[in-house]
Amino acid sequence: MIPPYHKSRHFLVGALISILVVLSLAACSFSAAAPTPTTTPLPSPSPSDSPQPGAIPLTASPSPTLVPASPTGTSAVTHPPSTPTSTATPLPQVVRFAVIGDYGGGGGPEADVADLVKSWDPQFIITVGDNNYPDGAAETIDHNVGQFYRQFIHPYSGEFGEGAAENRFFPTLGNHDWDTLGAQPYLDYFTLPGNERYYDFTWGPLHFFALDSDSREPDGVGSSSIQATWLQSQLATSTSPWQIVYFHHAPFSSGLHGPVNWMQWPFAEWGADVVLSGHDHTYERITQDDIVYFVNGLGGGSIYRLMGAVSGSQARYNGDYGAMLVEATDRSIRFQFINRQNEVIDDFELSSP
Repeated sequence: MIPPYHKSRHFLVGALISILVVLSLAACSFSAAAPTPTTTPLPSPSPSDSPQPGAIPLTASPSPTLVPASPTGTSAVTHPPSTPTSTATPLPQVVRFAVIGDYGGGGGPEADVADLVKSWDPQFIITVGDNNYPDGAAETIDHNVGQFYRQFIHPYSGEFGEGAAENRFFPTLGNHDWDTLGAQPYLDYFTLPGNERYYDFTWGPLHFFALDSDSREPDGVGSSSIQATWLQSQLATSTSPWQIVYFHHAPFSSGLHGPVNWMQWPFAEWGADVVLSGHDHTYERITQDDIVYFVNGLGGGSIYRLMGAVSGSQARYNGDYGAMLVEATDRSIRFQFINRQNEVIDDFELSSP
């Protein structure tokens, strides 16, 4: 028979052994159930998510982009491309052209002005009328125009040599050009856009509108005429930085002829930036209705005297023959009147708003 205290010791030993067995079995069960830790990489982009050649990748922000974990267990980071090195802003392209008016006499003054104009190497020439004195005849037009400016005219088939490869001469009709019936020699000699009496063209940042201001114009010369309606419509749809209107009869002038009221159209209201004209054989710069009007009639015809200054007159000159040199970018446009002695008589610049 086992003594009582021995029974008690055996019971305790057995209990301890049972507890150890249970703990051992529980530990084994926990170890089998717990998964081994692993690093799950971020999904790689599918081929459809990759930028295609020529496509612009869509990015929400320039924040770093996480990519799959590296073999060392650290996350690699791709930074956005660095900002490109800044380069100098290219200078705006300059358009250079000449304006001549009341020039077509065929004599020494015209030759001097033509030499002056060609020394500037303009890209093209516009005229403000009276291209062929005295009466716009077919017999005189090549002598009065082609002899001096054929290098700018295309097509040219006159007797003074080769013309231009493309037309760079854009005239307007003057009253002397109309003195031969229907201004036909002028229309036959030049190849111009539109109906050739009035037309428009663009060159760089400039949109030009050539008008016929003579009262014999079939489409009229009043501010409600067919021609004026055409101009208003064209100005309204122009998207060029500069809109330049030019024709022969000066709406405002301090010269012998004075202002020609039938050409006082609402040019500023319609969107014109500058108006160029001739008819008076002087030079003048006038501000009216918040835009600038130029009179440029010293191209070769006899010089006129100056009369009382009209309202808004800023500069006047009749000391010698000359022409206008104009240089323009989309930001500014500069007008100079230069006489045949190469003296700058007036220098005026407009900046785009």
